[in-house]
Amino acid sequence: MPSPRTPYRFRRTAALLTAVAACVALAGCSSAEPSAATAAAPSASARDEAGSGSTTTPRADEPERSAPTEVSIPSIGVRSTLMELGLNADGTVEVPPAEKGMTAGWYRGGSVPGAPGPAVLIGHNDTRFGRAVFHDLKNIREGAEVLVRDGAGKTLRFTVTGKEAVSKKAFPTEKVYGPTKSSTLRLITCDGEFDAEGHPVDNLIVYGALA
Repeated sequence: MPSPRTPYRFRRTAALLTAVAACVALAGCSSAEPSAATAAAPSASARDEAGSGSTTTPRADEPERSAPTEVSIPSIGVRSTLMELGLNADGTVEVPPAEKGMTAGWYRGGSVPGAPGPAVLIGHNDTRFGRAVFHDLKNIREGAEVLVRDGAGKTLRFTVTGKEAVSKKAFPTEKVYGPTKSSTLRLITCDGEFDAEGHPVDNLIVYGALA
């Protein structure tokens, strides 16, 4: 018999996704060019790498998990501590500040890695200070390993199941932030050509599953 919480959780998540769907018009991260750096007002940089997300509620029978502290992707030479990211006043997901371009972030409104649902990690491709932590994410291949360490010192191993480049005007909110039965991972950065203001027009999304 389904848990009595299940319908509530589903309706709550669906409602949140509907509420934030209007906030996924993404601006884009700054290029390394000085002219692009001046265009990165706080409201624009807030939409840098990701659109919006849903908050998941852990079940009572799920163990409490520590927030992630580090991510590494051996195949492309990535290793970074993780800062916690929330929501901006306009409902978009925060991104790491440009001056910390080599540091990725974990969106705390999503799932904790290892718990059911999508854990979302966000990192810049480039900033006005130069190349950033997810600059080479475009080179990752299906089957690659992504290691996430938590505050308790436990390392979780995720396997890349796919990737896609999407227009920031058509960000797949439900696919990225929607609930999943198992523990999944999403890595998000900028991608594509630059627009007239110096912002990439696409997002690169990498999907992973707990090994």
